[in-house]
Amino acid sequence: MGKKCGRCSTRYCGPECQVQHWKEGGHDQLCKKIKKAGGAEQYNANQKYSEAVAVAVEKCADDTKGQTCYICTQALHWKTKEGLVRGCSCRGTAGFAHVSCLAEQAKILVAEAEEKNLDSKTKTAKYMRWVSCGLCEQRYHGVVACALGWACWKTYVGRPEKDQVRRAAMSQLGNGLYAVKHYEETLSVQEAELSMRRRLGESEETILATQSNLAAVYGRHGRPEPALRLRRECYLGFTRLHGEESEQSLTGALNYSLSLTDLRRYQEAKSLLREKVPVARRVLGESHNVTLNLRWYYAGALYQDPAATLDEIREALTMLEEIEPIARRVLGGANPVVVGIEHDLRVYRARLRGAPPPRT
Repeated sequence: MGKKCGRCSTRYCGPECQVQHWKEGGHDQLCKKIKKAGGAEQYNANQKYSEAVAVAVEKCADDTKGQTCYICTQALHWKTKEGLVRGCSCRGTAGFAHVSCLAEQAKILVAEAEEKNLDSKTKTAKYMRWVSCGLCEQRYHGVVACALGWACWKTYVGRPEKDQVRRAAMSQLGNGLYAVKHYEETLSVQEAELSMRRRLGESEETILATQSNLAAVYGRHGRPEPALRLRRECYLGFTRLHGEESEQSLTGALNYSLSLTDLRRYQEAKSLLREKVPVARRVLGESHNVTLNLRWYYAGALYQDPAATLDEIREALTMLEEIEPIARRVLGGANPVVVGIEHDLRVYRARLRGAPPPRT
């Protein structure tokens, strides 16, 4: 084990590292603050949370102007003085809130579930308030997902490593960082999470879910081959555990197809998606997020193939025209899926007209 600071317990790899941090790294200025916060990990989480909230408030400023928080009914938070955010699928005057209010609401629900020793399914439903809006029931995205990821992590980071909620918070932090394309940080968090879950002997289901998250980062971090291997393993694993028509299996197929397309293995991607799209439409329904994404990815595989025929490009365009209004109605115009579909619609239409693709 490394050497620890005698006051704040920050751990170092050795005495030389500690001396350097004290002289050059500013530890002499931070030591008391770290001790007061409860340790280096808690101090870092608190700082990152404050930064993420500031970014989210600034990003949402135009949308939230003149609105009030649906939880505390104030424009400025009474204690933190932070502004409002909205990063779900609510529209009109619904869904505006302070990150602090959303976090406090989720924290209370989780504490209630733990105090009453509710069953696992109910506890999970309560915890999901950290992830999804309580009004529209859609997941938070972008800067709001990132801010809530740090909020969740700073709330539970002090718990023991084996604590189930702390492990879930670590996963949410990784997903929040991914939502704002902080891939280096995401990779660090999710590799640590996977190592922890393996060390603790978690279930195959949980390991597969964690690997799936990690594969997404590999795919965005210029490591397509490891992403493909992990996604194939997850797809086959979920199919074995839950069957070919389960939501988990269909999500696994969705992610696997994305890696195939990234590696320009278009025929394999199209074959897989051609098989799974009708299943998702029948089992999950036309407006389910997985169904919408499967059809979007299928259109992409059709279009991106250099050997695509004019009929395939038309098929891809027709598919996007069918799912765009559904996605907009369910997810709202600001959702990344809707933004992506609308971008692809413009590109595909321009190609059919023989015009240069529109700038993004």
